[in-house]
Amino acid sequence: MNGSSSEMQRKSVLEWRYHQRVIRLLLLSLLSLRMVSCASLPQRPSRPNIVLIVAEDLSLRIGAYGDPVARTPRIDAMARESVRFTNAFTAAPVCAPSRAALITGVYAQAIGAQHMRTSRAFDEPGGGPSFSYLAVPPPEVKAFPELLRRAGYFTANHRKTDFQFGDPFTIWDVNDLEAKKSQLIWRVAPKGRPFFAMINPVITHESEIWPQKHRRVLTDPNAVTVPPYLADTPVTRIDIAQHYDNIAILDSQVGEVLDSLEADGLLDNTIVIFTTDHGDGLPHAKRRLYDAGLHVPLIVRFPDGRGAGSVRTDLVSFVDLGPTILGLAGVQPPAYMLGQPFLGPDPVPERRYVFAAADRMDVSAGEWRSVRDARFEYLVNRMPGVPFFEHIAFRDRMPSMQELWHLHAEGKLTPLQESQFTAPRPPEELYDLIADPDQTVNLVSDPTYASDLTRLRAALAEFEAKTPDLSRESERAMAERMWPGLKQPTTESPVATRVAEWDGDAIALSSATAGASIGYRLKDDPPDRWRPYVDPIPLPNGMALEAKAVRYGYAESAVVEIPASPE
Repeated sequence: MNGSSSEMQRKSVLEWRYHQRVIRLLLLSLLSLRMVSCASLPQRPSRPNIVLIVAEDLSLRIGAYGDPVARTPRIDAMARESVRFTNAFTAAPVCAPSRAALITGVYAQAIGAQHMRTSRAFDEPGGGPSFSYLAVPPPEVKAFPELLRRAGYFTANHRKTDFQFGDPFTIWDVNDLEAKKSQLIWRVAPKGRPFFAMINPVITHESEIWPQKHRRVLTDPNAVTVPPYLADTPVTRIDIAQHYDNIAILDSQVGEVLDSLEADGLLDNTIVIFTTDHGDGLPHAKRRLYDAGLHVPLIVRFPDGRGAGSVRTDLVSFVDLGPTILGLAGVQPPAYMLGQPFLGPDPVPERRYVFAAADRMDVSAGEWRSVRDARFEYLVNRMPGVPFFEHIAFRDRMPSMQELWHLHAEGKLTPLQESQFTAPRPPEELYDLIADPDQTVNLVSDPTYASDLTRLRAALAEFEAKTPDLSRESERAMAERMWPGLKQPTTESPVATRVAEWDGDAIALSSATAGASIGYRLKDDPPDRWRPYVDPIPLPNGMALEAKAVRYGYAESAVVEIPASPE
């Protein structure tokens, strides 16, 4: 009797699940019919593809920004079809901290990614390498491409990450760090699925100006302008001319991306964004908190021609890119992001200020902070005993930097150029960017600008009061907090829990490591494919899966196998 009752109960449950699945299929069929009936209506997909091109080490040396020497016809043509921003600024004047801010929407100093680089840290300025670590952001902080993946986007990266917290496998569907694949990485995205592709051309990087990288210089060295803080010599002019040649190659690469999107029939549903990771790779620009190191191009092309040819002068910070791209994709930016959308469905008041930071650069110590409005920049130097120019092996390979060292030794530099080798540096600086775009005249002591100085001091103080800054302790102490004993922690492996769903059982995954991101793959998935875990996973009977986890900055967990549920 009990056996018969149990069997009847089992059959009743199976019949209920069967009917629920039938109802679900009917609902899906009705939805499909509705979609088919609407297919003839002229409408665009609600979620656009997005391509973000982030070039290296490049200021506004583009024709569309008024540079008369630049040979950039493709970027100029794109600008005519786009919204062009004239006041976009990175949050750091060097690649890794800048890219950390871009990808998280959080300032690098707030997540331990402010030093260049975490993989080569020093106990004392000028000393040999003594330890290494990765930044470990707060548990809630995620790279915005991972948030896009969770929302159904296919995400792909080409050539470079350099985010300071490793390369968590949950951020990208495809991460082509070695550039073995075509940069047209969207072609591996599943049909019908929106994609986000980040493309990182490296041709304008400072290392491409080194003598062993020199190609035949096509730009006339006599046509370039030498900034007043560099020595105006043939060596310097050739470096700048080489930079312009590299920019011309970058221009053709941007054109290839646009042509390929058009050839693939994707340009009419793809937002294309062009920018650079910070200013020029030339001495004084890169690694400095002046406009030469922070002011970058930003061009946004919409497929429907929105804003084509328009120019916006409002201030934009690199921490704004993440929330803006999420909003354009229909994803709500998380509250921890410190940036604000500058485009999209949820407009916000224009910024009054942008903020930036520069800390240790290789062996050279430093702690600079800056705030800029539409006209003035105010800088604080909290390590004034460190001169601008110390020997940094990477930078010293630049011929124009070698020229500065040589002329410094001979006493042949101008007073402005020589000041870069002396200390102490001014603890505060104030510049009028309209009257003095090269930032050569410090106005801190000029009573004419006392009210501007007071206002910008207050703006920076307010920003620092509400924004974490991990440079307030030594780098070793900060690293020890993230990696106790300077040993990389390992993420705890996922644990599976079976939960009842309305149409069957499902697997919920969790990790004991706070902030861990979890990926899983099914039996038939390719071995290098890890799906992002978001919600409990419905599994047919007999289906097993594998899972692993990672917290940013930690080592990945071991892979665990979740056995199939019993029949």
